[in-house]
Amino acid sequence: MMVTFVSQCEKKALNRTRRVLDSFANRIGDNAWQTVITNEGLNAAKKLLRKTASKNTAVSCHWIRSRSRSEMVWIVGNRAQFNEEGFVPVNRTQKSIINSKWGNDWHYLPLIKSLAALAALFHDWGKASEFFQTKLKQSKFIGDPLRHEWISTLFLNVYVNGETDEQWLTRLANGEITANDLKALVCEKHEKQQNKNKPLKKLSNAASLLAWLVVSHHRLPAIKENQGETVNKFEEIFALISQKWGYENNYDEKEFKKNLTRCFDYPKGLPSESEKWLRYTKRNAKELLDCLPLLEQSIADGSWRLILHHVRLSLMLGDHNYSSQDKNLQWNSSLDLYANTDRESELKQKLDEHLVGVAKQAVRIAHLLPAFEGKNDELQHAYDVKPLKQESPAKFRWQDTAVTKINIWREQQSKRFDSSNFGFFAVNMASTGKGKTFANAKIMRSLSVDGKSLRYILALGLRTLTLQTGDEYRERIKLEKDELAVLIGSHAVMDLHNRSKQENTEEAQRDAGSESEETLLDNEIYFESDIPESDLTTVLKKTKDRQFLFAPVLSCTIDHLMAATETKRGGRYILPSLRLMSSDLVIDEIDDFDGKDLIAIGRLIHLAGMLGRKVMISSATIPPDLAEGYYNAYQAGWAIFARMRERSPVIGCAWIDESTTHVHNINCAADDQGITDYQQRHQYFITNRLKELKKQPAKRKANIIPCDIAENNSEEKETIHAFFYSVIQLAILEKHQQNFVVDQESGKSVSFGVVRVANITPCVEFTRYLLNTQWPENVEIRTMAYHSQQVLIMRNEQEKHLDAVLKRGKGEQAAFSQSVIKAHLKNITAPHVIFILVATPVEEVGRDHDFDWAVAEPSSYRSFIQLAGRVMRHREPEEAIQHPNVALLQRNLKALINDGKPAFCFPGYESNDNQLETHDLNELVDTKALSEKLDAQPRISKRSTPKPQYNLADLEHECIHQLLTNYEKQGPESMQGWLTGCWWLTAVPQLYVKFRASSPQLIMYLALFDSEWKFAEKNQQGRPIDKEKVYGITREELSEQECQRLWLYRDYEELLKKSGKPSLGKAALVYGEVGLPINGKDLNDLRFVYSSQLGLIKKK
Repeated sequence: MMVTFVSQCEKKALNRTRRVLDSFANRIGDNAWQTVITNEGLNAAKKLLRKTASKNTAVSCHWIRSRSRSEMVWIVGNRAQFNEEGFVPVNRTQKSIINSKWGNDWHYLPLIKSLAALAALFHDWGKASEFFQTKLKQSKFIGDPLRHEWISTLFLNVYVNGETDEQWLTRLANGEITANDLKALVCEKHEKQQNKNKPLKKLSNAASLLAWLVVSHHRLPAIKENQGETVNKFEEIFALISQKWGYENNYDEKEFKKNLTRCFDYPKGLPSESEKWLRYTKRNAKELLDCLPLLEQSIADGSWRLILHHVRLSLMLGDHNYSSQDKNLQWNSSLDLYANTDRESELKQKLDEHLVGVAKQAVRIAHLLPAFEGKNDELQHAYDVKPLKQESPAKFRWQDTAVTKINIWREQQSKRFDSSNFGFFAVNMASTGKGKTFANAKIMRSLSVDGKSLRYILALGLRTLTLQTGDEYRERIKLEKDELAVLIGSHAVMDLHNRSKQENTEEAQRDAGSESEETLLDNEIYFESDIPESDLTTVLKKTKDRQFLFAPVLSCTIDHLMAATETKRGGRYILPSLRLMSSDLVIDEIDDFDGKDLIAIGRLIHLAGMLGRKVMISSATIPPDLAEGYYNAYQAGWAIFARMRERSPVIGCAWIDESTTHVHNINCAADDQGITDYQQRHQYFITNRLKELKKQPAKRKANIIPCDIAENNSEEKETIHAFFYSVIQLAILEKHQQNFVVDQESGKSVSFGVVRVANITPCVEFTRYLLNTQWPENVEIRTMAYHSQQVLIMRNEQEKHLDAVLKRGKGEQAAFSQSVIKAHLKNITAPHVIFILVATPVEEVGRDHDFDWAVAEPSSYRSFIQLAGRVMRHREPEEAIQHPNVALLQRNLKALINDGKPAFCFPGYESNDNQLETHDLNELVDTKALSEKLDAQPRISKRSTPKPQYNLADLEHECIHQLLTNYEKQGPESMQGWLTGCWWLTAVPQLYVKFRASSPQLIMYLALFDSEWKFAEKNQQGRPIDKEKVYGITREELSEQECQRLWLYRDYEELLKKSGKPSLGKAALVYGEVGLPINGKDLNDLRFVYSSQLGLIKKK
């Protein structure tokens, strides 16, 4: 291609740009170049320009398409130097923006700075104790009897001494602070009150908020009490907090009492005896004194919550940054107190130096908050994304309709509020296979500040979904590696994924530090771009932290964002919070989450709204209460942002599917009326969606398979398990006969089916049953088990094979040409061949597979919909199918074994609090409707007279209502308690509702020990420690006869040899990983059985 480069660079950027472009193209003017170049060469030129870019860089590239047409390809640097077509302006005008909304909408920034500074100046006073100083010098890293931040809070409490903010701040501004008096008062108060001391109680407003900042700068106060209690004022919370809320280390009563007095001994003085500390403190006390009216205003309008969020973030990031620096050699102080040590355990920063240094850093970070929000265009956006500009194909034209309607709405609202910053909450419920992922990108582009760029986070529930979406964004949307970052938390999973696509990845190194120095991001991020130098990069020291912040589009598992609201201790919430300040949020496949995880995700959505971002949730099967609950969380957050920044309380709400798009305004200041309005709008959308769904031909029909032991007339005394498995076998034969496809080459009748079982142990047991049981003479089967407890590289090989066989968009015959399938069909003589995948719920979400039929052990209505989405997924019948292709078992295994107790649970929605009257599926679903069509209608719409105890779909709606839209519940365990109460000032909500609470895992590796493979754990040095005997792991390999019926045989050692690692041992410690759920059980009681083909399961 022939291209022209035009430079509008200034100062040093001009020469840097010339050096780059001179090496690629011929200069045809002082600031213009032209050449014929390949696409790879053009990308290399762009990458080099971005590497050297600064605020004075501005380069456009134009593709000469023909004699009469050119096309602007990209711009690097300052886009303001060009228009959309890449033309340079011939004249400029200017106007003052000093009084514009852009210039002064951070009204509370002076208050944020002054609070951050003063909190920093007191935050580590507790380190002055004899216990802490001795601990530092002796390098004994043991917990203080009372944590240093608690002691620091006690000092602040006695200094304030019950005075008004004006009184104590005036004293501090005048330098009236006496160390001896403070020491005496702290000791006296401790002796009187002991562990009942509540230093945050009955303080004036500024003092109490400062005390909270000090006490929470490492960990939020937490104790698992007060369930169901409503707390709407911060004074009420502060009156509860004592040292038992996470600030005492009382593991040995005798040692605790012996060392406790040392926490109140200060032989080397206090920081107030430092002249430098006092001078800086006096100045900041005066500034906070001047800001007291702002503080009172923020408490009155409710924006104090967001202010405190920014202050704590600034304080903790300032502490993190300054703690990671070397000591200041220019700091002269007679105070012989130290704050920390270096990596060699040598004393590092003096305490007064540390306090002042952290204060300065915190103020600087607070000053940069508008930049973290993207005010000065310092953060990267993806521009010129050509596929998003183009019209979608006819089948996906609805994507353009959605964008057009949003643009029309945006134009209509331009006079009502700032068109560059407005509240927006969208629900995308387009059906599976209709292009939701691509549509989401188009919609987020239209919602961006300029309506033409991308900067957002795409959060998903599973690694596989995240990787698949990353691939789609690169292949279909054409996002380059410097525009899209992918973060999944596992280098090994990413590496295996990329190796299958013949791509390379690099392994980054981890760093370590003290409590204030711990890493902000715990995992690898895959993003190839040089980060431009700016003030923000000096705040974030590590490359991967900068990449997380700067990448225009971030595709990640939602776990990496949850830290923003779920972190109880440490600074892991800082990076996701900073990222959310500048990025809109899309949560894809939102319906993949259930249980109390829904509340945790609601907390994240609330934070996104509170930071002024737009949010879209996306899934074909969003229940009404989930949509309403998350809108409620968003509007509660946006209301705070709107009050703090003087923005419109009006939120744009969009409902989108493949048939229509509705966009309406809802006023979040209207309280209950706003929720009512949302309910009505959503119901209108769902009513229309149901009409459209009814018009579609049935791709899936379901019948219920009798599974009642009382009706079993077999003379043999079968066990419950054997009976259950025999019923499934008969269902498999029935579904095959109704849904097979004839292989044109062999003439055999072939079907691919999935049997969904609820749990891993029955999954493996049933697979072995299929391998050993008798089948009709004219039928041969090939089967395998698919679940999460398999060695990583073995599971990856299995998933690669399934993806190759079951992506059937090219027609029904495509699967038969795959080499493994072809070999099976060649070697089998029987005319009927059934390929059976026995899978746990891991198959229901994240797998892009197309089966001919499915058999499901019931757990929830949601699971029916998700599994059905894997049947006929890629094929579109012209008319409704004739025979049912989904079989639902009348009962599940739990109900057969122990009926009377909750059975539709783990997974499922049933519990002791929400129990069904029966577990007979015939009585829990509309069997007639299922026989005509199995789709999402009961999931996305609530019946007018629900009966949660007698209907499976009604039960799920009721459970989601209790979690998200029960507005009466306001305790720490509830959604509303987080949104409108003050429990967020503690970690009590996270103790009651922890994200992924049900999935703590024991990580092991199948490692090599003297030519023998054994399961091991890694020690701190990363070396394997044999754990086979500890966990009682025994081997149980398949017989030769059983192996003959395997669908796919995998050889662990051969796979490791192909991994590209230098040795089998090293490969095993990367790709031999397996995670086992422990669910709070004693590790010494765990016992496992391992089969290379079936995986690792617990012994019964």
